[in-house]
Amino acid sequence: MAVGACYPAGFAAGVAACGMKRSGKSDLTLLVSDRPATAAGVFTTNRVVAAPVTVSRAQIQGGLARAIVTNSGSANACTGTAGRDNAWTMVAEAGAALGIPSSQVLVASTGVIGSQLPIDDVVAGIHCAAGSLAGTNGRRSANAIRTTDRYPKLAQSQVELAGGPVRIGGMAKGAGMIRPNMATTLAQVTLDAELPQAALRRILRNSVAGSFNAISVDGCTSTNDCVFMLANGASGVAVDGPRQLRVLSGAVSELMLDLAKQVVRDGEGSTRVCVYTVNGALSAPEARAAARGVAENTLVKCALHGGDPNWGRILAALGAAGVHLDPDRVSVAVGGVPIVAGGGGIDGTTVRARQQLSKDEVEVEISLGLGEGSATVIASDLSPGYVQFNSASTT
Repeated sequence: MAVGACYPAGFAAGVAACGMKRSGKSDLTLLVSDRPATAAGVFTTNRVVAAPVTVSRAQIQGGLARAIVTNSGSANACTGTAGRDNAWTMVAEAGAALGIPSSQVLVASTGVIGSQLPIDDVVAGIHCAAGSLAGTNGRRSANAIRTTDRYPKLAQSQVELAGGPVRIGGMAKGAGMIRPNMATTLAQVTLDAELPQAALRRILRNSVAGSFNAISVDGCTSTNDCVFMLANGASGVAVDGPRQLRVLSGAVSELMLDLAKQVVRDGEGSTRVCVYTVNGALSAPEARAAARGVAENTLVKCALHGGDPNWGRILAALGAAGVHLDPDRVSVAVGGVPIVAGGGGIDGTTVRARQQLSKDEVEVEISLGLGEGSATVIASDLSPGYVQFNSASTT
């Protein structure tokens, strides 16, 4: 069954095991289009940048791609000249194995920072994966890019455009070190629509803003984060006009939000997802800063884990967020239950608020009462399981 990034027409994947995972499971995948695809990408803003990010930033400038080669288990970050050479070797070998121009190959890596790739094994794995391409390998491909993830992240959908149906698919990995600013998040989204790179780039930027750039598990930005989007036109449907572009962009945004929420829900031991929405800020950037200030606050995350509607922690986090704020105008609601108005708590709401906070997915709405700026951040709680997992040795 074609799922995930293999769901749209013309896409297939192959996987291989190169020994980078202790489990011995697949740790390399090739995602391939049967024809040149329009390509766009966004990358981490971390100044410590992994070799594959440097390489793919250069490769994406050509605007076309046929393949993405991704390895897990080794980030190929902080590996110097040898690491960059290895990333370019992955590009060249994927091109040779597939019989396509190496200029149409993108590369991504994820895993432990500082270790060199076992490049001979990786090269062998690339050729093995190229020989096992199938449209039914979507789930196997998503599993191959996992590191600390508890499960693979896949999504697919179909949208009706004027010229006919268009399929959208995607896969992502990530559970910890999540605060993408683009941005240990990798995502690859495929479409079988036909559209120019400028339009694809707009769709990608808009979709990332409300999905991967709006999530946080631990407030940490990775060295390797990248989201790629390929549109190969295999459906024969050309996206013409602003209305069709808006419809397609909306469908892509929904799919990417689905993938982003899966990342937060995984969260390396996290138990709860919370959607923090801030309205009434002086500007959208201030709303984003306020939402992040609350969502990434350690005490707020602990309260979320315990299902405690501790509104004092929320107000304290807002006050430290560096945004314009009048405490007397702040209001807060949890799952539609008002718990703060006029900067103070509302009596008699604790029991209902606790009930809302017992859910797997929670909504917290905050109004600053100052302007029209709004933003949303999707974040996880802070659980003992998360701390235990991330205190373990990497060796």
